Amino acid sequence: MRLPYLSIDHLKESSGTPPDSLLKFCYWCLSGSHFVIGLAAVASILSAIAETLTAALMGFMLDLLLDNNPSVLLSEKLFVLIIAVVFLLGARPLFFAVSAYIQSVILTPGIRTLVATRIHRWTLGHSKTFFENDFAGRVAQKEVQAANALTDVVVESIHTVLFALISVIAAVVIISIIDWRIGSVVLLWFVGFVFVMRFFMPRIKAKAATTANAQAVATGQIVDTISNINVVKIFANSKHEDSAALKAFGKLREKLTSYGSELVWFRTFMMIYASIVFAAVFAFAIALWFQGKISPGEIVAAGSVSMRLTMMAGWVGFSLMTIYTKLGEVEDAMHTLAVPQTMLDRKNAGTLIIPHGKIQFKNVSFSYGQKIASVNEISFTIEPGEKIGLVGASGAGKSTLVNLLLRLHDPESGGIFIDGQNILHVTQDSLRRQIGMVSQETSMFNRSAKENILYGKPDASFEEVSSASIKAGAHEFIKDLIDNNGRKGYEAFLGERGVKLSGGQRQRIALARAIIKNAPVLVLDEATSALDSEVEATIQKALEQVMDGKTVLAIAHRLSTLSNMDRIIVLDHGKIVEQGSHPNLLKQNGIYSNFWKRQSGGFTNLIDAAE
Repeated sequence: MRLPYLSIDHLKESSGTPPDSLLKFCYWCLSGSHFVIGLAAVASILSAIAETLTAALMGFMLDLLLDNNPSVLLSEKLFVLIIAVVFLLGARPLFFAVSAYIQSVILTPGIRTLVATRIHRWTLGHSKTFFENDFAGRVAQKEVQAANALTDVVVESIHTVLFALISVIAAVVIISIIDWRIGSVVLLWFVGFVFVMRFFMPRIKAKAATTANAQAVATGQIVDTISNINVVKIFANSKHEDSAALKAFGKLREKLTSYGSELVWFRTFMMIYASIVFAAVFAFAIALWFQGKISPGEIVAAGSVSMRLTMMAGWVGFSLMTIYTKLGEVEDAMHTLAVPQTMLDRKNAGTLIIPHGKIQFKNVSFSYGQKIASVNEISFTIEPGEKIGLVGASGAGKSTLVNLLLRLHDPESGGIFIDGQNILHVTQDSLRRQIGMVSQETSMFNRSAKENILYGKPDASFEEVSSASIKAGAHEFIKDLIDNNGRKGYEAFLGERGVKLSGGQRQRIALARAIIKNAPVLVLDEATSALDSEVEATIQKALEQVMDGKTVLAIAHRLSTLSNMDRIIVLDHGKIVEQGSHPNLLKQNGIYSNFWKRQSGGFTNLIDAAE
């Protein structure tokens, strides 16, 4: 019979918002896996019963041997012996094999994948601000931490805790059959065991959570340093980064020491407490044997079962410690990742359709939560196919307008409309699919050059990829790429964040990505800032072809790249202060004109002043 496997197909249905309480959060993460968890639980229960019966069987077999001679055993008790052999060599190994198969092949891989994918999907839905306010390494650490820890909780709960609980119940039943007073001793010991766990486990869980957080902070510090290793080297700040790492790992060591001390106390106490059940059961059994109320075989049976409980108590205690430690890690990750998403599509959000490409900003204001607005009641319209340039000093609000158009943030007041559709009323994905973008901060994945270009249009053919790269001026250097694994050309990997490429090469691949996307709206944010003059001239020609028939919004500090725009909007302190064509703005002799004079004649003026 083919057993059901867990798969990420369970994620096709929305699982909703993760709850903010630990147990409900765990249930949310595990949604879709309950049948397999139940199957694993049944297998663990059967294994526990079989293991306890095996321990008791030794005593019953001893009585059988003592009470019967060999001829009687082989004639009258042969069937009992066969049943015992079949149980020991057949049923018991089968139960354990099935339980191990479900745990190792179905449960562990399935749950780890399911939980990791579900948490990652939720994390991806967070706003840009969420990621800006945290370490990338820390967020990734929390995702992996939660998936691994919750998987361990489920497996240990079934494999150890449930197994032990059924073993205790079976032990109480078997020993009570021998004598109810010995069974009462085992039951009383188990009640005490529960109270011991209730005392230690919450303490261990709390310390595990603080330790996990310290670990994530330390990991985030290391990732942040490595991600910016060029800056560290250029500014000769290795000692500074080393000090920051030592500080983070010092706090981690402090938490680990506190956590370790708690574990020592717990394990020492458990070693002592676990021995009590065997001593008490064996003492009672000997006393009852002296009174002639139980047989030697029953003493062996009771002693074997209680010895099994003694050994299991330490095992269960250690597993419960692991479970509570992992629950602490899950709770710690939950507080970071399972926070409400702030950028949500409306319930009945539609799909953005752009037949023309008219963009309207109507009284738009946004301040990033600051007292001073980054953009303040800005209104302007971009007609279909019009090319608009945005100019202004740093902090004037240019990038803010782009972020608002892409709905990386929502306006605090006013609205943005594309062909009459309020972008708040359409899905974010449908909005962003209609906008191509090339920014100054080019983002590259550590994947092949082809995959990075295909990110603009995943189903594009290789011919489309090469055509786009040719237009972007990237084809010549891509075909000569070779990575550390010997992959060449378009199959060569670019390294983390495209570290193996120059700034100009990264920007040309980003251009190719936007070209292949072929969206009706194109946003250029310093799209040629990393290019030299010769390459820039080539790319500008390519951009003119790409911009043909599209609505374009371009930001540039190098004003010569905007001189052919239909209209240029000048921003100052979050407001529009000038707008018009390049020649008209020069005639106004205002802010734009001053920018142009500084760029076109600044060096000449400096030379004249020096002379």
